[in-house]
Order: sequence, then structure tokens, then C-alpha cells
Amino acid sequence: MSSLIRDDDGVSNTSANDHLHDLIEREIARNPSRRNMLKSGAALGLLGIFGSALTACGGSSAPAAGSIGFKAVATSSGDAIVVPEGYTADVMYRWGDPITATASAFKGDASETWREQEVQSGDNHDGINFFPFPGTDGNSRGILAMNHEYINPEYFHNVANFNKPEIPDNTKKQVAGHGVSVIEVQRNAAGKWEYVKNSTYNRRITGYTPMTLTGPAAGHDLLKTAADATGTEVLGTLNNCGAGQTPWGTFITCEENFNGYFGTDAAGWTPDTLQNRYGLAAAGFGYGWHKGDPRFDLAVNPNEPNRFGWVVEIDPYSPTSKPKKRTALGRFKHENAECVLSKTNKAVVYTGCDERNEYLYKFVSTGTYDAANKASGANLLDAGILYVARFDAGTVVGDNQGTGAWLPLVHGQNGLTAENGFANQAEVLIKARQAADRVGATMMDRPEWVAANRTKPGEVFLACTNNNRRGSAATPSSNNVNGSTTAGSARPALDEANPRAVNNWGHVIRINEMGADAAALTFNWDIFVIAGNPALEGTKKGSSNIDASNTFNSPDGIQVDPEGRLWIQTDGQYSNTGDYVNQGNNQMLVADTTTKKITRFLVGPAGCEVTGVCWTPDGRTMFINIQHPGEVGSHPNAPAAYKSATDKDAWINANPTAFSKWPDGSSAGRPRSGTVVIRKNDGGVIGT
Repeated sequence: MSSLIRDDDGVSNTSANDHLHDLIEREIARNPSRRNMLKSGAALGLLGIFGSALTACGGSSAPAAGSIGFKAVATSSGDAIVVPEGYTADVMYRWGDPITATASAFKGDASETWREQEVQSGDNHDGINFFPFPGTDGNSRGILAMNHEYINPEYFHNVANFNKPEIPDNTKKQVAGHGVSVIEVQRNAAGKWEYVKNSTYNRRITGYTPMTLTGPAAGHDLLKTAADATGTEVLGTLNNCGAGQTPWGTFITCEENFNGYFGTDAAGWTPDTLQNRYGLAAAGFGYGWHKGDPRFDLAVNPNEPNRFGWVVEIDPYSPTSKPKKRTALGRFKHENAECVLSKTNKAVVYTGCDERNEYLYKFVSTGTYDAANKASGANLLDAGILYVARFDAGTVVGDNQGTGAWLPLVHGQNGLTAENGFANQAEVLIKARQAADRVGATMMDRPEWVAANRTKPGEVFLACTNNNRRGSAATPSSNNVNGSTTAGSARPALDEANPRAVNNWGHVIRINEMGADAAALTFNWDIFVIAGNPALEGTKKGSSNIDASNTFNSPDGIQVDPEGRLWIQTDGQYSNTGDYVNQGNNQMLVADTTTKKITRFLVGPAGCEVTGVCWTPDGRTMFINIQHPGEVGSHPNAPAAYKSATDKDAWINANPTAFSKWPDGSSAGRPRSGTVVIRKNDGGVIGT
């Protein structure tokens, strides 16, 4: 796999559904004065169209959010974590750290076997959640569950084994580097957090861990393979990106870009309609796992990919429990899963499909949760209705906002019938992307993390990371299940009404559910921030709450803390040149949800993504993850020898610390993803 290939660069949606920016164009046509306002620069982009810069959706003042009391940090292109004055950041759990007292320590030369990797921390830490121990001081001891999204082959193998997926043990090692870590953590006598190596709670869940498919799609023919004639027992979870935490104390981890692990060398193989809509291709992302394990060969096991793309529920308190893939939540490239309770205690799970021009979904359970009986949540995610969002523009009188509706993905409704390719509800869920195409959902600019503001019920935020591929996709002849296209047809050209035809910087949308109820079928929405670069001209600058002190691009991970502050993490360009000049490495910022003021809190090391964030219940300890330090991309510090190398991946493999030595510094054998613990030196609440 090339170090220049990222596993989020595809576009599979060829439906004729509206894009969010199409709605804005129609609103400008309805009210031309707003077009003039944009042209004159009096208001930037969507903020001038859909929302006040100082009030929340619904026209009423929002409750005061938690205060922001630290001094903003500057951008950086260095190879270290930068936090504000008065804060300390400690690395606690790195790729390769052993999870048992008898497991091998990280060797630093990537010579570990796949068996050793199975009992060490996986790579590329991502979504993370903290589970306090009941009956103890939950602010000093608990369990961390975290994802390991993918691996970088150029760092993952030593020179002897690099780029040899045809060797089965090499493929097995990569599969073992994926999945989830569950580890016990505690604050020691010196006040520093550590993970407990001999804890009975510790376990690794990988691409080889047995788990069960549950819910409406379980047992369907499309989920059956030669190894599993029942369609209910699957090996492993892959490309675990964001995650979530249920009120009943389980970890819900999301399978995102699973398609890239599958491939085939079979002559003449072409994807069928379903495979094509999910981005499956003979070459995959270049991992070549099909060469070392036939489970990943599309010609040999065409149904195996259908067993991925789900939300997986894991009980961190029960180390022998079997993970469950909850099919009622639909199959697509789940980014994270934000779980809240409705006014009537139904479980509501929000999740975006992380690809350009894909959709925002939510699931509402049939049953209800009883907080006095945690067992009532055991199978709550197996029955309910999956919805997809349609965003409408300018239909609320007097508040200058957009509205929206949640469209049910239910067999027999809205064209989801056998005649249109959906034989039953199981197929609606397995083909969730196509079902969303059919009902007319709104395409988004890579809808990623969703975060609920628990201090204001019904308010949720959606990170739209970026989209540089709008305006060129072929337009389908109709919204049919096979996604057929009309030759030569293209989307309408964008203009100033869609404030940035190429959205390189991304934005964050705020949704307020009607009646402040997460289970509502309609909502209001506005744009919370349009990311941008004040060093540039026009709409590239971003919205009015972006300036030189907080410039950023590509919001990805987001979360609202216990006091109502919105934390924004970035996964974008760190070249520090061109459109991204002065923006430095990826970073984490915090926003006041009432005033929309945004302040930079942290900058990560070279080549990394800052991702995953959670807190102890008292808000005085923060856990975040640093993913893929040293990943090359458009690295501003690339050595001349790398630039002139013919095989750049091989050069990196032979010179693994050329781009980053984080977190081990001078002793580093190669860069390592890691979990970082952040505390305020005076013991106060993080962010104040």
C-alpha cells in the first residue's frame, strides 16, 4: 500500500439527490438580495444565509456554555504536542505496547510476529471512550476502549517483510494491527495516569476475533459464506474509525472504509452493482490481503465484504463477552456512533457515512431504556427504524434558518420495494446507501463525526470534513437502486451561491431536533462554522468566527464536553503551503457553542491526525489519540533523498524516523500512534 494512498479518497455516490449546496443555490434564487450580500462580502457563505452568528437554532438564546479560559496556542509544524500554558500532556499507550504482563515489549524495528501483535496495542489509534468503574472513584480509575483504524505498511514491517502481502503471516500481522483495544487505566500515587498491564479487563479485538451478526439482516443470504452458512457468525472488525458510548455502558465502534481491504487478481473480475456502490475494486487500497488470505479475495468470497460496514457493540466490563454487529443500524462507512436517549428513553444513534457526497443517518430504537435496569439496554440496538437526513433550505418563517426531515428507510415505503431492488428489510439495511439514494437524502461534504450537546437536549453537531470533488460527478438518469448514469451528464456548475465550489477546508453544521427530542422526525439547522484560511481571499477565508488565531482545515473528530463546549479535531492538510499556509500540523480547537468563538487548544506532531477525545466524569482529565505521526502526505519537512527516491515507500521503510520520532524521541525506532492524557496543572476542569 502506498504511503500516499489514504483510505478515504473515493466517491461512490452517483445518485441524482440534492447536495447541501444545491439547496443554498435555490435559496439564493428565491431571494436574490442574499446573493448580493455574499458578493459584497458583507456576510461569508452559509452563516449569512442560514444562521445568526450569535444565537442558537430556533431563534432563542442558548444556555451558557462552559467558559474557555486558556491562552490559545500557535500553529506548529514541529514534531511535538503543543498544549496551552498551565497544561501537561503525557503519552500513556502507544502502538506496540503490551496489554498483558507476559506479552512482548515493542521492539522498535517492526520485527514482531502476528501473534505478538495480537497482544500488543494496535496501530493508528482513533475513537476512544472512558468507562469509569462503578462503586469506585470513577475519576481516577476506569476502562478505556479505543479503535485502531488502519496500519501504515511502510512502518509496520521490517525491511525483510515489507511489501510482501503474499506471505500469509504478513497479512495476519496487518489484520491483527486493526480493531480495538480495551485497557484498564488508573491514576498512580504520583498523580500520573498509566494503563494496567496485568488487568483482567485488557483485551485486543482484531480482524480475527469471532463476533455475531444480530438484528434484521442477520442470516440473510447476502451475509452467508462457505465458512458461515448461517450468515450470523463473522470473524473480526476492520477500519474502526470513530466510536460511541451507550447509556448502559457499552462501546459502539464503527466500521468505516472496509472496502479497501478486499481485492482480487482474478482475470476479468468486475464489481456488481452492490459492490460498486460500496467502492469495492480489484486493487482495493493496495494492501493486497487477498494474496495472503482468501477471505479477502472478491472472486473467492464475494459476500465477505457484506459482513463489514456495521456498528459493533462491545461490553468493556465483560472481557469474555462476544462483540455483536448490530445490523439494524445499517451498513455503510460509519464514522462514529453518537448515542443519546430520546424524551421517552428510546436509544437514538447518529452516524455519518464518511465519503464525499454521502449521507447523515440516525437510528431510533423500538424499545426503551430503563436506567434502573442496565440489562434493558442489552439488545436495544437490534430493533428500530433507521432514518437518513434531508436538509431543506429557508422554509422556517422568521428565523432565517433551514429545516430538515428524517426519512425512514423501511421496506415497502418511499420506493424501497422488491421492484426497486429491496426484497425485504434486511436488504434495505445491507444496501443502506442505495436505500438512502432512493428516498432522496441530501448529499454532504464527507459527513464524519456527530456530537450531541447533553447540556442542551436535541442539539447535535456534524463535522463535514471537506469535498474537492463536487460538480464533476455523472448524474444518474434516475434514483434507482443500480445507480445507472446518463453518459455525458454532469452536475450543474457551482457559483458564488454555493460559497466554495471546492470545499478544501470543511465546515460544521448544527442541528436542533424539533421539540428538543432526539427521536423527532424534523429539525432546524444552521452552519456553526465554515473553516478556512484568513491569509487567502474571498470565501477561502471561512466564516466570520475564523481568524488568524484559529485558522484550521478539515474538521473531523468532534465532541461536546460535560460543560457544553464543542471540541474540534482536524484531519487535513499539514503542508503549511498554498491553501493551507499558516495552518501547520493538525490540531484540536474548542468552541463556545453560544458565541461561536473558537480557540486553538492543541497542535499535534508532524504528519499526524488528532482524533478521539473523552473525559473522566469530572472533566479534569482528557484522553485523546494521535494517529499516524510521520505519515508522509504533503509533509513540509520531506528530506531531499526521499523526494528523489524512485520507490518512496521503500525509502521510508528503510528510514522510518525521517518524518517523525514521536512519541519516543531520540530513542525512536519508528513513529507510533499513541493515547495522550491531558491535565490542567492546577487540577481544574479542562478548557477553563
